[in-house]
Amino acid sequence: MNVTHYRAHAEGHVAAHRKPIAISTLGTALSIFLAVSFVFCIAGYLLFPSLPIAHAALSIFLPGFTLLSWSSFLLGLVESVIWGWYIAVVFGAIYNAVARRW
Repeated sequence: MNVTHYRAHAEGHVAAHRKPIAISTLGTALSIFLAVSFVFCIAGYLLFPSLPIAHAALSIFLPGFTLLSWSSFLLGLVESVIWGWYIAVVFGAIYNAVARRW
């Protein structure tokens, strides 16, 4: 295999790894991840309330969230899913645009 053939093969191989991110898949995965993380955080607060973790800091990223009522829990869960989709749309669009250029 000569050098030109090797370079063409290697460039084709690298380009094949720059496929666009499927934003719907990324949004679903991030939303599930953030929702599960939120539930774990709330479960940790309920099971170990004396731990020195500032659970109230969740209100920074989850407007309207307060510790703890069912309506606040559901609001936090919904907002976690919304954040997952927001990150997926913004990050996915940026990644796909950069991947096309490089």
